[in-house]
Amino acid sequence: EKRTIKHTIHRCQFCITPAYAFTDYRAQGQTISFSIADIAKPPTGKLSLCNSYVSLSRSHGQDCIRLLREFDEEIFKQRHDPYLIAEDDRLDDLDLKTKIWWQRMQ
Repeated sequence: EKRTIKHTIHRCQFCITPAYAFTDYRAQGQTISFSIADIAKPPTGKLSLCNSYVSLSRSHGQDCIRLLREFDEEIFKQRHDPYLIAEDDRLDDLDLKTKIWWQRMQ
């Protein structure tokens, strides 16, 4: 004797369109018409101010960018890496020395 059991199933589905994704390093120097940025802390490692800046500054403005998920606002309160600041100062010094050298050459 066969017994038939009926089940009702409801599915909720989101339309997903395949898209091209790349890192913040790949995005440097580009302007992206519309973007979805993920500035949440990655499973391993951390984001720097530079990572967040590049991710958020590649579009035409706030109307063209969406954030993928919640993020820790403390990321914007951290200090720059002291080695990065020292290197930036070194490059400024070299720039000044090069300008002086060039002016003397003329």
